[in-house]
Amino acid sequence: MFALGYILTGFARVLDSFLYLYTFVLIGRAIVSWVDASPYNPIVRFLHMATDPLLVRIRPLLPRSLRYFPIDVAFLVLIGIVIFAQVALVGILLELGSRMR
Repeated sequence: MFALGYILTGFARVLDSFLYLYTFVLIGRAIVSWVDASPYNPIVRFLHMATDPLLVRIRPLLPRSLRYFPIDVAFLVLIGIVIFAQVALVGILLELGSRMR
């Protein structure tokens, strides 16, 4: 049983690192949307490729009044989900892993 605790702890740390890096990708996407960046730039294409699939899935779930709001509410929802997952999910996995050891 203690091996599963170490596996859960390791998974939680990897997930925490991934979500931390993805937060920076989201911040980069926000900065790129504020400036007039070339859509042919490889960095801009990567940022769009990394964030668009999740944003496209969140936008239809929003009420119609928020879809055409001047601020991209789907982006704010996504960054909130990422931060929540980083705090809650990683915390739960770390606690569960430490109790199993």
